[in-house]
Amino acid sequence: MAAGCRGNFRKKLFGGLRLVKLPFRPGAHRSSFEIDMTNGPLVGKTIRFAIPLALSGILQLLFNAADIIVVGQFVGPQALAAVGSTSALIQLIVNLFIGLSIGVNVLVARYYGAGQRKDLHETVHTAVLVSLVCGVVLIFLGVALSRPLLEMMGTPEDVIGQAVLYMRIYFIGMPVMMLYNFGSAILRAVGDTQRPLYFLFIAGVVNVILNLIFVIIFHMGVEGVAIPTVISQCISATLVLLCLVKSDTVYRVELKKLTIHKDKLLQMVKIGVPAGIQSATFSISNVLIQSSINSFGSTVVAGSAAAGNIENFVYQAMNAFYQTNLTFTGQNYGAGECRRVDKTLLYCQGFVIVTGLLLGNLVYYFGHPLVSIYAPGEEDVIRQGIIRLGYVARPYALCGIMDTMVGSLRGLGYSIGPMIVSLIGACGLRVAWIFTIFQMYRTPENLYISYPISWIVTGAVHILFFLYARKKAFALVRADSRKEAEGEHPVTEEQ
Repeated sequence: MAAGCRGNFRKKLFGGLRLVKLPFRPGAHRSSFEIDMTNGPLVGKTIRFAIPLALSGILQLLFNAADIIVVGQFVGPQALAAVGSTSALIQLIVNLFIGLSIGVNVLVARYYGAGQRKDLHETVHTAVLVSLVCGVVLIFLGVALSRPLLEMMGTPEDVIGQAVLYMRIYFIGMPVMMLYNFGSAILRAVGDTQRPLYFLFIAGVVNVILNLIFVIIFHMGVEGVAIPTVISQCISATLVLLCLVKSDTVYRVELKKLTIHKDKLLQMVKIGVPAGIQSATFSISNVLIQSSINSFGSTVVAGSAAAGNIENFVYQAMNAFYQTNLTFTGQNYGAGECRRVDKTLLYCQGFVIVTGLLLGNLVYYFGHPLVSIYAPGEEDVIRQGIIRLGYVARPYALCGIMDTMVGSLRGLGYSIGPMIVSLIGACGLRVAWIFTIFQMYRTPENLYISYPISWIVTGAVHILFFLYARKKAFALVRADSRKEAEGEHPVTEEQ
């Protein structure tokens, strides 16, 4: 009986529903892991979708947090600074490629919502193959550029060697990291946020255990936390791929049919590359800010690294509602449900504001014990971490508002506009701040305050742009509805 239960669980986890017969109608056949986004009440469904996403993001962060905590506890402040100083640079290099997974999410959600099976099949297979190609490219970029870029950032001499070693090992795992992100984007697009959470939990437990074994038992340094990170990423990627391969669903992956369909790739690039560039612009400004932080010495670097890691947990909780808004908007727009697009935005904005205000202020209030986890007994480091939390974590809801607006824009198919706004409002404003205001008042506090200022300016412009984009996008839906009412039905593969 136990074996039978395990078999049923595996079938449920990696299986699902039978392949949908033509014509394909989303919602008519659906596994228990999926969510019907185009029908029924939205509030409960958005929460059900967002909570596993938030937990998944937090677990993903635990990979890096485990690295920082273990080296801070058992290796020392220099190793802590070495690992922490690489995060902004890693994000800068990786974000452009991760942006393509956003394009995958939007396309799969739209085709699934519209019931376009052939386009959905081609998008899924293109996405899996592209993820592996991107991962291989990232290996060469990360290994070759890690030292020169860290030197350009002014990384302190006493930590740069360890920082380079950590980055190079980390980038060896890029193919599996890309595969997990692209595969998860496919599952999210059809409403499945639970299985990626289960897979990350398994990988996260392995990561923490191996960190402790390599550092405490084998007395390894930063490499003792970098290698387990790569191993854990291999586990999560393998589980996601098995989920897609073994599921008898309309988005099933057949390895023999992996190929790059040029039209789908171009659409991914159209949506994903601007999204990646937008993320990269934030990373560029963060790298410049990190370079300025490096000028204050390893104590400030370590405090900022610890606080930044804590802030990321708050960000992931808010980011879940950005991804929820992105996916729900994509499916409902594909199905022509404009009113549900508006309702999704309103609900997600409400949730993200409450989440940001609550968690941002909680981590500041408990700043001392939280930063102490990363740097036990290092009061100077702890004090620097609390300073950053006050300027960045407490007003973090502003960042959530900004990102959630971008989710609506991308879900409607607008990606270049948000990229341009972010180039000017985030990267441009922060860079200008560093070379003007910061030069007059060279303090860490003067760097940190540039974050909430840029969120306010960029978020306001995103709201104005959304009002313009919404009008055009909804007009297209109304025009299509009129044509359909007049009998001008487009011929689809199912027909």
